[in-house]
Amino acid sequence: MATDALLLEIDGLRCGGCVSAVERRLRAQVGVGEVSVNLLTHTAWVALQDPPPPVEGLLESLADLGFPARLRRDDRPVAPAPPERWRTWRPLLVALLLLLVSSAAHLAMDGPLADMRLHGAVATLALAGPGRPILRRGWQGLRRGHPGMDSLVGLGLASSWSASLVALLWPAVGWSCFFNEPVMLLGFVLLGRFLEERARHRSGRALERLARLQPDEALLVLGDGPPRPVLVGALRPGDRLRLLPGDRVPVDGRVLQGTSSVDASALTGEPLPITATPGTDLAAGCLNLQAPLDLEVLRDGAGSAVARIIALVERAQARRAPIQALADRWAGRFTWIVLALALATVLFWWLLGTRLFPEVLHGLAHGHGHHRSLGAGAATPLALALQLGIAVLVVACPCALGLATPTAVMVASGRAAERGLLFRGGDAIEMAARVRHVLFDKTGTLTVGRPRLVDRLVLAPDLAADDLLRLAAALERHSRHPLGWALLQAAEEVPLSLPACSGDRSLPGDGVSGVVEGMAGELRLGRPGWVGGGGPVAEAWRARHEQQGATVVALACGDALLGLLAISDAPRADAHSALGQLRELGLGLGVLSGDREGPVLRLGEALGIPAAALAWELRPVDKLTAVEVGPRPLAMVGDGINDAPALAAADLGIAIGTGTQIAQDTADLVVLGERLEAVPEALRLARGCLACVRANLAWAFGYNLVVLPLAAGALLPRFGVLLTPPLAALLMAMSSITVVLNALLQRPVAR
Repeated sequence: MATDALLLEIDGLRCGGCVSAVERRLRAQVGVGEVSVNLLTHTAWVALQDPPPPVEGLLESLADLGFPARLRRDDRPVAPAPPERWRTWRPLLVALLLLLVSSAAHLAMDGPLADMRLHGAVATLALAGPGRPILRRGWQGLRRGHPGMDSLVGLGLASSWSASLVALLWPAVGWSCFFNEPVMLLGFVLLGRFLEERARHRSGRALERLARLQPDEALLVLGDGPPRPVLVGALRPGDRLRLLPGDRVPVDGRVLQGTSSVDASALTGEPLPITATPGTDLAAGCLNLQAPLDLEVLRDGAGSAVARIIALVERAQARRAPIQALADRWAGRFTWIVLALALATVLFWWLLGTRLFPEVLHGLAHGHGHHRSLGAGAATPLALALQLGIAVLVVACPCALGLATPTAVMVASGRAAERGLLFRGGDAIEMAARVRHVLFDKTGTLTVGRPRLVDRLVLAPDLAADDLLRLAAALERHSRHPLGWALLQAAEEVPLSLPACSGDRSLPGDGVSGVVEGMAGELRLGRPGWVGGGGPVAEAWRARHEQQGATVVALACGDALLGLLAISDAPRADAHSALGQLRELGLGLGVLSGDREGPVLRLGEALGIPAAALAWELRPVDKLTAVEVGPRPLAMVGDGINDAPALAAADLGIAIGTGTQIAQDTADLVVLGERLEAVPEALRLARGCLACVRANLAWAFGYNLVVLPLAAGALLPRFGVLLTPPLAALLMAMSSITVVLNALLQRPVAR
């Protein structure tokens, strides 16, 4: 089992073949488990096993393969560095300038521009300048045994240039010079890549918007002097900050002084502002609306909520969806298949095709003087064979296969993060799209999670009502359970001083026990069936309150029942709407609760969930069993603490209401904030993403199935349809651009 994971940044990834080669090399290393390489973000998510391999060894192995890599560290700046893709305009500009010169020369009837030596010089400059990186990477890929898109394009460039050079130096061979072809081919390839990178850049804007939530500067309070502006990276836990109205919280902090309204919608998606008072924890990225606040820094910039969200989303985008596996397997073999097809195309049309279809050469022979485009003016079998072979090399596009899934996942996960929905990977998004049944925890999930004490029954003759509450609250002093908080809040409202408690321990699903100062024996507080004792009066009192939807807890000392306390928790305001939306998605619903039968049945009745889909008085192990035997695929929605086993066992674990605690290992989807309607929103978004992935894969596979036979000349004998290398390059670029644009336009779906 993986003990840790790394995120590597990898240079040189160009197509699905590169992705496949990197994944194979990483998996071959001892101590490496699951590996996912993302062509879009040029990252690799690597799960490590015991004993983990040295990071330096992994990096050296990738460098030997021709893919320099580096470790993505958690202490990097939150704001992303300027993308390398924007530097691609320089070689593109040079290539387009040479393309203009070559085109003008190609159209010239006579004079200096008609000299083939000028054409050859322009083509040579194009390949030696903007085309050199493609030729170098293509040759390196071939030499190392993992050819990719650069290898195919590089072979096309080199072949067309070499054939033209032979025709120029040895006119006796009877070939036409087509130096304009490699220049046009290079221009279209670089233009397509530039447009593709521009489109891919848009898919990462969600993360950039998240990064901009954290300001660069903060106001540091030093003694009694005025606040001083400092860089956020210089802040450390314990520093004191001044937050003015209109400022964003620079790092996670706790309010020391002041009261104000704070907008946290950028992180949680909740539209209503919260009231920040002394003691309130604020996450980085929240917007101060009203009054100045003094904050104590809790975490530095790299450990802030925004930084952790960005890191989680980046890791999610690096983990691939299972549906991508087929495309990745084909992408790894695709280049070899294309090379074989190109060679077969050349041999067929050179040795056999023109003999079977002699009219082909006569139909293509047109043009003027030396200026004949390769293929359009091919006069010999070898010239035609070269043109078609080059077209096959260039038109093939493993890039579209490699981009089909990660582009859609990157867009979906980025948009989800903006709504406070954090998927843990493409696999989680795909599973969310496939879910057909959803089970909910009750307290803190379907209900508000802030219950209140509504009544109490004293059964011990020498015990007052306040004493019953004082003892119960003392046991719950260190509890984080919502019912415990209700007792503590009720004790504070009286107010009551709480006695010391020692040896307290919590039993999930049952209650808490401990020794309270002033009591002779051990106290137990929790589920009446676990506490024990009672009589007709207690049973009647308990039944009455449970019928009204309250939860009853019992307090006992030894075998003596001291009393009962009724606690009520209202459903969330958006619970009815959220469940209605899930029903519209065609999902089956159910509730797994540790609460008593009465409150669970009453909640189910209020929310329209049939009694057969409700389960009550379940301990964590019972919830785990219910999830394991439940219908699949199944999602479990809980608070991520007591429900952790069930969340881990579900096909999709959803933790809701966790605030800034985004690092829960058990949940596949973390919902920031308190919106229950975020659950159907996340499932609709995931369905839209999966629909986009399927459309992208259909396009990528379908494109190659259509254009490869066309490039090989399948329609040439009967219909005279010929695909020249420049047109092949344009189609290749458009296939990748289409996949990226389709991902950018994806929309949530309802079914």
